[in-house]
Amino acid sequence: MARIVLGIGTSHTPMLNCGVDEWQRFIERDSLRAHLDKEGRPASYADLLRNADPRMGELIRRDRLEARHAAAAAAMQRIRDTLKAARLDTLIVVGDDQNELYHEDNLPSVLIYRGETIRNVPLRGGAGPQWSVRASARYYEEASPRDYPVDLALAMHLIRELMEREFDVASAKSLPDGQGEGHAFGFVHKRLMQDNVLPVVPVFLNTYYPPNQPTPRRCYRLGQAIRAAVEAYPGEARIGVLASGGLSHFTVDEALDGEVLRALKEKDAPALQSLPKHKLNSGSSEIRNWICAGGALEHLPLTWSEYQPGYRTPAGTGTGLAFATWS
Repeated sequence: MARIVLGIGTSHTPMLNCGVDEWQRFIERDSLRAHLDKEGRPASYADLLRNADPRMGELIRRDRLEARHAAAAAAMQRIRDTLKAARLDTLIVVGDDQNELYHEDNLPSVLIYRGETIRNVPLRGGAGPQWSVRASARYYEEASPRDYPVDLALAMHLIRELMEREFDVASAKSLPDGQGEGHAFGFVHKRLMQDNVLPVVPVFLNTYYPPNQPTPRRCYRLGQAIRAAVEAYPGEARIGVLASGGLSHFTVDEALDGEVLRALKEKDAPALQSLPKHKLNSGSSEIRNWICAGGALEHLPLTWSEYQPGYRTPAGTGTGLAFATWS
């Protein structure tokens, strides 16, 4: 039978697409954007700065940033090496869409892509400072669009099996004209696979946008159903599951991130399914992708993880940089 033999969790923040000098410049964006505090309440940058940990000045010293940057780069390389060594037939990628392909006129809670290929398109234009645009561009092709392989047979099987298991899954067999995959999936192709291209099955979760965000319980059970569907797939196949995104951002919440990683490592399904929804909004909503992966990977031990609290401003904004493998 087909088997899920590898799990991966990885942040995909633009911080991983640029150097330490650019990390220090994120204040240009963070000081202007709307935020949520650690309790999920709306907050301004000034609010966060006023309530920031008094040690934040030490935590964003240049040497601390360099150490975290190096650790994150090493973690990404470890994932690349693990992915290449696993000899997978297909990688199921669980990610979110941030008004890239799906919008308020049609915003599915769960969608599986079933085209024969999925296109990655170079970034054209881009808003904000040039350093920020360059970081965003690294999710995408540099010169011309490229079509990446999709495991159409497995995608169709997952859709049918999930429908049988009472998940009302949306599907799409193509992308809008001129558009390509979003950053959660482009990160996997451009920053992790590189020269080791594998067929994928893209699974989109609407982590970000009310009113139809799947609950933590629904995400976990979807992961369980994906594993059951894979194991019902005829023939022999080595399948991987990758959660793209997270952990907490744009306000780093080390306690929340630590609880997520603990629960994943200890197979604490009740804890994952009961994570407070009011903390899973904005960037932290991508933790739902990890919850889904946790459900799919119940049978595999979490064998390695790396976590760096990616603080980048005096207000404690940034990203909880997290990486993990199950095997």
